[in-house]
Parts: sequence; structure tokens; C-alpha cells
Amino acid sequence: MDWNSIYQSRITTAEEAVRSVKSGNRIFLTGNVSVPQKALAALVEYAPNIKNVEICQALTIGPADYVKPEMDGHLRVNTLFISHNVRKAVHEGRADFTPVLLSEFPLLFKRGILPVDVAIIHVSPPDEHGFCSLGVEVGLTKSAAESAKIIIAEVNQQMPRTLGDSFIHVSRLNHIIPVNYPIPEMAMTEEGNQDVVEKIAGFAAELIPDGATMQLGIGAIPDAVLKYLHHKKDLGVHSELFSDGVIELVNAGVLTNARKTLHPGKIIAGFMLGTKKLYEWSDDNPLIEMHRTEYVNDPFVIAQNERMVAINSAIEVDLTGQVCADSIGPKLYSGVGGQLDFIYGASRAKDGVPIIALPSTTTLRDGTLVTRIAAMLKPGAGVVTSRNHVHYVVTEYGVADLYGKSIRQRALQLINIAHPDFRADLEKQARELHYI
Repeated sequence: MDWNSIYQSRITTAEEAVRSVKSGNRIFLTGNVSVPQKALAALVEYAPNIKNVEICQALTIGPADYVKPEMDGHLRVNTLFISHNVRKAVHEGRADFTPVLLSEFPLLFKRGILPVDVAIIHVSPPDEHGFCSLGVEVGLTKSAAESAKIIIAEVNQQMPRTLGDSFIHVSRLNHIIPVNYPIPEMAMTEEGNQDVVEKIAGFAAELIPDGATMQLGIGAIPDAVLKYLHHKKDLGVHSELFSDGVIELVNAGVLTNARKTLHPGKIIAGFMLGTKKLYEWSDDNPLIEMHRTEYVNDPFVIAQNERMVAINSAIEVDLTGQVCADSIGPKLYSGVGGQLDFIYGASRAKDGVPIIALPSTTTLRDGTLVTRIAAMLKPGAGVVTSRNHVHYVVTEYGVADLYGKSIRQRALQLINIAHPDFRADLEKQARELHYI
């Protein structure tokens, strides 16, 4: 049977497709901006008919009816990164969180540690050979989908056809749901003082050499850095994700990928978060190669990029250099993501530049200003990047270079980039702790 006949024979409705989910199954759900909306809505509708179904996911963008209290006993989320839409459910004990490095996320499914019964994925229309592209989310999805016994796929007319290790043949898709809706947009902005963001971005940009290969994490700061790089030459990208900011640098002739030591001439990534402009630009664009996250985020792959720059954010940094990025005290907030993968990978690269970038303060709901450069992490805080891995810490007050520095030297440098209102108290605490 030719691929087109196979494709036509497997077309169904979302309501029919989700009936293949049985009680006790484990589902892998494609995430980021690629959440399969019609299939997920149908699964929520069907949920009263099934029991104890686990949904494994990472970051998901959009509404999350599947974690509402009424889903209890029917659907239960096991998230490997806590996104905003499931955070409340995790905090209330109605959803689970499994900590894992992003580089190892797909391996949990691939190696059968979390066997997958059903994968619900989101793909582009097939090409002339019957291959669909996983589009805007390849990295976390491809291995998980290949590990599933059953694949339910939304085939979206508006999903860009991205290139690289991004394809799945229609013969692998058990249930095909034709859809036609826009891919959700997610601009790289966050609440906070834009002046602070710009100052941090300016300091971070000064650390980036010509010919650097860059990883840019989620958030306003990594994206803002791109605006300060127009005087640089031959930059490249090897990152778990990228956003709209790269388009301007490509058009300006700054981001050429020409001096990359691994995949020269190519932007390498696992997924993208951005706007319609980004999705249209990435469609069938040979500049871009999407790959599995266990490859993109492997520190020993990352380290092959000379002048590798990693820029990641933090919730809190203590005076010894410990970085908390996944919790507020004991309260779980997000996850390790790709931070440790890239900080370690960049540190092992020739002339690598691993950067932790964060505003020096945050404002609590009651208006209280709190320092994010702290003498000690809050009790129960998770250490994502250890004091042994950290190199550069950047705030709006400058850069602390901690690599090869003693605790005394680290404490003094970090106090110097803390908010001026907190420096005296931090110095007092550092003396009490015998750091200085």
C-alpha cells in the first residue's frame, strides 16, 4: 500500500482517536507551543470513561483542563518540568513532578524506564515521500513517540516543516486527526524592570566573543542579549530552543554559524518558542536543523563547540556560588531544564563561557524588595548548578567571575554585584559565616 493510501485509511476524529487510550495507560504529551489541542480536549472529554491514566509531559503552553480537580482518578499529570499551567496542581498534590536533566528526558521513554502506551503528537502535513515533520517541537518528542505502542497525531496545515532529525513517516501514525489552527505564540518577555533586563543583557553580551556558538535559555534576558550583538562577527546557535531574536541577527549577517566547530553553517536546536513570524521563517529553512534533545543537550556534544556560550537564569545565588533555579525554598517552581547540561557543556568547551544571569532583586507580593544574591539559599532550595560548576554570574550591577576563586573571593565579588541596599547586610552575614 502506498503512503497516501495508508494516510487516508488512518484519518479519524479526535473523539475516536482517544478511545484507544485505556485505563492504566501512560501517555506522552507533546509540549511547548506544540500541544495537540483537539486531541487533548477530546481526551479530557473522554476522561470519565477511563481510570489511572498518567500523562507525561514537560513545559506545556496553553490551558490545562486535564489537571483540573475533577480529573482526579481519571487523568494524572507527571510533569518533568513544572510549567505555569500545572504548578498549582503540583503544589496541591494533584499532579506529580519527576526531576530529570533535559538531556535525559527522552531517554526515560526510550530506555523503558517510563514505558509509553500512547503518544499524542503534533506534526506538519506529509511531504511527497510521506514524511511529516514534528515542526516546532522535535527534541523532546521524537524519541518518546518512537517508543510508544500507539501514536495519535494531529496533522496541522499550519505546522511549519522544520528540517533535520525531525521526521516521522505516516506509516508510524496509528490515528491521524487533520486540523488547521494557528500554532500558539509565546513572546520571550517576562514581568520585571526592562531597564534591569537591558543592563544585564549588556554585561552578558560583553562576555561573548566573535565566532561564539550560543545557547539561549527561556526568558527576557537571553533574548535581550541578542540586541547587543550586532557588532559581533560569525556567531552561531546550538541551543535547546531559540526564538524570534535570531531572525534579525541572521538578516544582519551576524549570525552566520560559519565558525561553529560542530554543524558549521547550521542553527541546531530541539524546539522553538516564538511568534508566527518565527514559525513562517523556519518553514523549510535549510539554515535550521532540529534534533533530539538527548543529542542537542548532551554536555559532551555541547563541549565540541569551541567558544560555547551558555546563558541561563536563576531564582537565587548564594555567596559560595550555588545556583537555585527550580524552587523557591522547598516549593517546587520549574525544573532543571537544560541549565546544567549547557553550563557544564560550555565549561568543558575550548574558550567556553558559561553564564548565570539574574536581576539582583525581586519584589514580593506585599511590595517587599528581596535580594537574589543571598548569603545562603533558602531552606529547602534546590541546587541546580553547583558551586563547582559555576563560572560567571551577571546582574544589572556587573559580572562576578567565580571560576577558580576561593569562597572569600567569590563572596566579595557576588556582594559587589548585589543590589547596593543589601551589600552591607550581605557583608555582615559573610563575616558571620567566616567567608570573609
